Amino acid sequence: MTIKIVRATPEHAVRLTQIAHAAKSYWGYPAQWIELWRNQLTITEAYIEMHEVYAAVDADDVILGFYALGGEGEKRTLDHLWVQPQSFGAGVGRQLFAHAIARAQALGAKVLEIESDPHAEGFYHRMGAETIGEVTYEMEGSPRRLPLMAYTLQPPDAPLHLDSRSE
Repeated sequence: MTIKIVRATPEHAVRLTQIAHAAKSYWGYPAQWIELWRNQLTITEAYIEMHEVYAAVDADDVILGFYALGGEGEKRTLDHLWVQPQSFGAGVGRQLFAHAIARAQALGAKVLEIESDPHAEGFYHRMGAETIGEVTYEMEGSPRRLPLMAYTLQPPDAPLHLDSRSE
């Protein structure tokens, strides 16, 4: 699939939010959890203006997915990486992740940290990230553990070492 990655604009906020909700819902989480995550999954115009947010668009300029970087200095965070479920397996996530790595390198980062959904941990492993710990939250009175992952960045002129398997 041919896509291009472009800087997101505030006008993209609604579409990015739709993608985040659809992708999270794809994993079969209960509706009440999706509602609890509403604020985390909502991408506002202000968020786009204040963060590094990039969208993957197809030949018809339809947004298929996006990512957002946070953090600063040598440690950046992958705050979002979502792909619309209809595009799963088409390489959109792989291209977004490669772009995020390149962008983090250009910003001077040495590591990209990822607080992953458990369903996405395998994808990030295939991309070359390592699980370095876990983050625990309380969900409806029970602990919910999320993989904490890191991708060590190479100097900007070094090649990326992404696994060749499809996501």
